[in-house]
Amino acid sequence: MSLGKKHDNEPDLSLRAEEGESILAEDSSEMSLDESEERLQETLEKLKKKLGECEKERQEYLLGWQRAKADFVNARRTEEEERKTVVSYAKEGVLLSFLTVADSFELAFANKKAWEAVPEEWRKGVLHIYSQLVKVLEENGLRETAPLGETFDPMLHESVESVPTGEESEQGKIATVLQKGYELNGKIVRPAKVTVWVFQTKN
Repeated sequence: MSLGKKHDNEPDLSLRAEEGESILAEDSSEMSLDESEERLQETLEKLKKKLGECEKERQEYLLGWQRAKADFVNARRTEEEERKTVVSYAKEGVLLSFLTVADSFELAFANKKAWEAVPEEWRKGVLHIYSQLVKVLEENGLRETAPLGETFDPMLHESVESVPTGEESEQGKIATVLQKGYELNGKIVRPAKVTVWVFQTKN
């Protein structure tokens, strides 16, 4: 028997070596896949975290923008309200200054003897000017209050004098108006100066 001749049932070492290498390659391949999956999972987790941070920042920026917008709108509204208030006070001051002129006209009209002594043409001219003044005041929201006969209200009227009366039904009501009151757009800007009835029983 030749030494170089391989026996039929003798194990093939080269074949086993190839099988071993194949098994190692498969194990190595499985390890590489596992590592890739782990890395991919880590990458996904990082991306999720980054996305969450971006979303949080976006919300913060959005809220900041909304707050800034709301502050701006509120500031504009406040500025507009303040402007209206200033204009309203200025207008009120101007109109009140004209009331003294209207009072002067009415005092002249109240003195009937002196007023009737004025030539008729002059009276017509003065009445025309007075009516124009009243029209301007009314067009700007100023209205005369007519409290005669009404119940006295300290929020609307200024009592100058109490006038005794024997009629119980007149108690607390306005007897005479000494100076007209005025309201501007529903707000009392000058209370009427009045006298008030006070009921007194007869002895």
